[in-house]
Amino acid sequence: MKVVFRADASLQIGSGHVMRCLTLAEALRAEGATCYFICREHPGNLLDFIRSKHFEAFSLDATEAADPDVSLASQESQLAHSAWLGAPQSQDASECAALLGNLMPDWLVVDHYALDARWETALKKYYNELLVIDDLADRPHVCKILLDQNHGRTERDYIELVPDSCQILAGARFALLRPEFAQLRKRSLERRNSPVLQHLLITMGGVDQANATGLILQALRVCPLPDDCRISVVMGLKAPCLASVSEIAATMPWPTEVLVNVTDMAERMTSADLIIGAAGSTSWERCCLGVPTIMVVLANNQKPGAEALLRSGCVVLIGQPHDIPERLPAAIFDLAQGSSLSELSRQAKNVCDGLGVERLFGSMSNG
Repeated sequence: MKVVFRADASLQIGSGHVMRCLTLAEALRAEGATCYFICREHPGNLLDFIRSKHFEAFSLDATEAADPDVSLASQESQLAHSAWLGAPQSQDASECAALLGNLMPDWLVVDHYALDARWETALKKYYNELLVIDDLADRPHVCKILLDQNHGRTERDYIELVPDSCQILAGARFALLRPEFAQLRKRSLERRNSPVLQHLLITMGGVDQANATGLILQALRVCPLPDDCRISVVMGLKAPCLASVSEIAATMPWPTEVLVNVTDMAERMTSADLIIGAAGSTSWERCCLGVPTIMVVLANNQKPGAEALLRSGCVVLIGQPHDIPERLPAAIFDLAQGSSLSELSRQAKNVCDGLGVERLFGSMSNG
């Protein structure tokens, strides 16, 4: 099987789309597939990281326009996230056509809020089957499989947006998690039986453009954390506020380490008693491991998923970055009592079991 992924990362987009595609690509490679990536060179892209995982990654220029040789409607209606593409859909399709024409993949996997059925249709002759990974349900697609891994999503959200023949995989049971999360699930859940708050993990995504991490550390100074508590902060190498966060960490009342580009995130989550984390794709990792979570929404498109988790009793939702100074201390005070940690863990573990990649691979193989 030959599979091509079209996904981007940037300071604006974040890293989640590329990271979940990498998870799928590694699983497909383990089953014998050959995988390629096509990414635009936005500031904050992950092209080098993808290549470090031994995948061939083709880059699209972030500034120079291409002469379109793929026909799309001349007046393109704007999608809510059109600016994320860095080019018109017609141009992007033209550039991808030149690459896909040589590769002719069995599957094209698209994980991009700025692409829709027009782009997919324009490139139809260059791939056999199409998988779309989405979170928004706000635009049409012409795919064979549509995957939305957000808690609370159902087939009804997409039924009017995809062909009748499309298989819709909706809900967190299809979350694309690396295999180590399912492997560590049992151990992580067992250590939640007698919760204590001794290890606090902060993870606000690979970019954290709003510097929510710095706001969290400042707010924690007045929180009732135990004297023997330790704090771990995980950030991406390209996070613009990495240096300032490191400076704050050095002055915290509790031992605080700042970790960059960690490769053992499942282990670190398993060892944490509480996570302060961003809404988004890492939510399902935390649920799989049953880790109690205080959640911060970093982008408007994260709100529906965050609110669905709140309704399920899986998280404490404290709002957006500007809400952190006021709301975080109260949330920490409540959770430091212990019983609330147990209840969050109990609800979270029912959301996701970590086997979503296996379920998707089965659908792709049968397709």
